[in-house]
Amino acid sequence: MARAWKFGDDIDTDAIIPARYMNQFSPEHLAAHCMEDADVNFAKEVKTGDFIIGGKNFGCGSSREHAPVAIKAAGVKAVIAESYARIFYRNSLNIGLPILESPEAVQGIEAGDEVSVDLESGKIKNLTKNTAFEARPFPPFMQDLIKAGGLIPYVKGRRENA
Repeated sequence: MARAWKFGDDIDTDAIIPARYMNQFSPEHLAAHCMEDADVNFAKEVKTGDFIIGGKNFGCGSSREHAPVAIKAAGVKAVIAESYARIFYRNSLNIGLPILESPEAVQGIEAGDEVSVDLESGKIKNLTKNTAFEARPFPPFMQDLIKAGGLIPYVKGRRENA
């Protein structure tokens, strides 16, 4: 159970991590400025396990993977949106950031609502309003990739266990 941070449609990678902070790739540095241009208080107030709720086309814009790295490093457990820009979707999974698509959840969750998500089943609960939603869960191998922390740790782990 954690708090929802809600954003609108077309949140681009520059809103997620402004270009002026791209002078280093430290996850901690990126987290300190995550969502700064969309909500100046986000990076200061987000708690580990919170959720970002986005509208349509979340993560549009440039293809840099700094954006999902910033979100993950800020402690966000998952992003729930109506839809994602394709490259952001791919970059998120590559670094192990869970992202779910559920237009119904986006419509039924407001900023500040307490939310829980079961990533294995795709079940999303708004505990504030006592409502539930579903997103299509990832297949088992993708769940393993996310649990491993992304593509590189997943592949390394498979090599070590082979």
